[in-house]
Amino acid sequence: MTSFCIRNLKVFFKDKSAVFFSLLAVFIIIGLYALFLGDTFSKGFDDIPGARYLIDSWIVAGLLAVTSVTTTMGAFEIMVQDKENKIIKDFVASPVKNRSIVGGYIFGAIIIGIIMSLVALVLTEIYLIANGGELMSIPVLIKVIALIVLSTITNSALILFMVSFFKSINAFTTASTIIGTLIGFLTGIYLPIGQLPETIQWVVKCFPVSHAAALLRQVIMRAPMEASFGGTSAETAALFEQFMGVRFDFNGTIATPLTSILILLGTAAAFYALSVVNLSRKEI
Repeated sequence: MTSFCIRNLKVFFKDKSAVFFSLLAVFIIIGLYALFLGDTFSKGFDDIPGARYLIDSWIVAGLLAVTSVTTTMGAFEIMVQDKENKIIKDFVASPVKNRSIVGGYIFGAIIIGIIMSLVALVLTEIYLIANGGELMSIPVLIKVIALIVLSTITNSALILFMVSFFKSINAFTTASTIIGTLIGFLTGIYLPIGQLPETIQWVVKCFPVSHAAALLRQVIMRAPMEASFGGTSAETAALFEQFMGVRFDFNGTIATPLTSILILLGTAAAFYALSVVNLSRKEI
């Protein structure tokens, strides 16, 4: 399994275009916010002190949640390519067990997702500081890295289940394009959840990746939230958090961080199990 995982890592990082395009969404969104969206968003909160730093932190957290999706998707493209090119038949015919082959793809995708998300973390930190923000403290950074690992594990399970149905690059590319387009809306990067119709809000709240984004926002936005809402009531801060998707309100019940973590862990376990069942019914 280890050797096969290393093989997949080499294949991915050897293809410079695959590495670049896995981070393309990050570059595009940072560029859009740096050029004009950041000012547009922050102007809507002119009455809040330190609005730009607060909104930039919100953007950064959402970006990190999305990156763990797009990069693991790029990593699992190797699996689809191996299927389409019949390379996987050579692996299956070898003495290596099927579970080791699948495990190699999974751990390779998780490692790639974590590495590329950490690269995105560095880029977003540069963006934050360049716009007058502050460098994350060590405790915050440790929590962010831990959440990156958790979200990457969950997202790799979701993507693996999707990939288990594909045997051609064309089908995979189409699905990747659709997911890449929708993921920004489902995690509330392009629009705060409070601006969406109520039905769509429920879709966002039930989407596992949104809980990863919410957890990251709670950690990354803690300092700017204290700076911006330190002189106001707790109710005002709570309403802002619900509007921006920092915390999810389920008919008056606020989802706790533990709830979101359990949702992510449960999603990972469920979709890994479903993927194993689906792959066991057919050739890998």
